[in-house]
Amino acid sequence: MAAWPSVLHSAELGDLTEDIRRLFQELGAAAGGRAAAGDCVPPLDVIETDEAVEILLDMPGVAASSLRVLMKGSVVLIAGEKWVAGPGPGTGGYHLVERGSGRFARAVRVSGAFEGSHVRATLIDGEMRITLPKRADRRGTGLIVPIESTRPA
Repeated sequence: MAAWPSVLHSAELGDLTEDIRRLFQELGAAAGGRAAAGDCVPPLDVIETDEAVEILLDMPGVAASSLRVLMKGSVVLIAGEKWVAGPGPGTGGYHLVERGSGRFARAVRVSGAFEGSHVRATLIDGEMRITLPKRADRRGTGLIVPIESTRPA
């Protein structure tokens, strides 16, 4: 398997900043404008098969309406919000907090040619799967080129 996809870190997001801001505004509007605080970094895997590249993320308890996926150039951007219900009023406080919550953005750089119109994202049983079908490599195959001619008048 080729060493190709790399996960971009926050400092590397560069020109994706505006896209992330726009996605967070959209998510905020859908959530009624509530602000997200916290630190959430959902784990992900990138898998390559002969037919596709798949990005898998753990998203337990996250609704599809709280997620956005944007493919721009060679980067797949996944943004969302994960909310964890806190203790109710008068019930005490936390003893231990390990589950991340709040807004997050993960970016994965992919290489290759993909069928953009067939890219799919699914969320089933807390696992998000983004499938990028590969475009068939046509290099090395013969192509018959039709010849056009015009007759002088």
